Amino acid sequence: MKHVFDNLSQEMSELTTKRYSTSFSLGIKMLSKEIQQPIYSIYGFVRFADEIVDTFHDFNKEMLLADFRKQTYEAIEQGISLNPILNSFQWAVNKYQIPHDLIETFLESMKMDLNKQSYDEEQYKKYILGSAEVVGLMCLKIFVDGDTSEYQHLTPAAMSLGSAFQKINFLRDLNADYKTLGRVYFPGIDMNEFNATVKHDIENDIEADFHAGYLGILELPKKARFGVYLAYIYYYKLFTKIKNTPAPYRDWETD
Repeated sequence: MKHVFDNLSQEMSELTTKRYSTSFSLGIKMLSKEIQQPIYSIYGFVRFADEIVDTFHDFNKEMLLADFRKQTYEAIEQGISLNPILNSFQWAVNKYQIPHDLIETFLESMKMDLNKQSYDEEQYKKYILGSAEVVGLMCLKIFVDGDTSEYQHLTPAAMSLGSAFQKINFLRDLNADYKTLGRVYFPGIDMNEFNATVKHDIENDIEADFHAGYLGILELPKKARFGVYLAYIYYYKLFTKIKNTPAPYRDWETD
């Protein structure tokens, strides 16, 4: 009867995705049915880790994240977890042979968020890699369904698209991250001197990532292409909205 618990776990990952992100939920709906569930499983895992470092301010976040990491690897090794989100995630990891180094890189980026800080260029690249690019690679492993050659070929584009999405989040949430969480992700940015020139330089960098990511979307397997393209369109519209807003600007409310 373990399949009942496994189905429940996967439903929890899907529910988590829908509660936290209408945009990603819509994109996942446009994927082929066969790959929707493992993508929900990845999002649920990523969302829970992000919640620990971003919102659990009244708790020992360092301890919670360390415990979450420990439970994650135990779930993958044992093939089960009583945490439905981790049970769903381990299923996806083991079924699609998602490399553990991608998971570790992601968790390391979450650890970086435990302390208020401004990022230099090296830290910025490390955070982008862990928080966004490797998540794109986890999804890519599912999209290509074990085709190592296709995975390697599409890796740079998947990383670029993840990078573009994350940098837009940074730009969108610039004021909130600084005022509420004490974070400035973009390297060398003085929030007291954030102006149109600085904003334009960031936008040019994002535009380059978008272009590389789009070329990769065109080469994705048909079962994944439209869903990923829909997410691309959503984020590009948000990007256009931000580009048309003068600096300094108020944060855009979106998920």
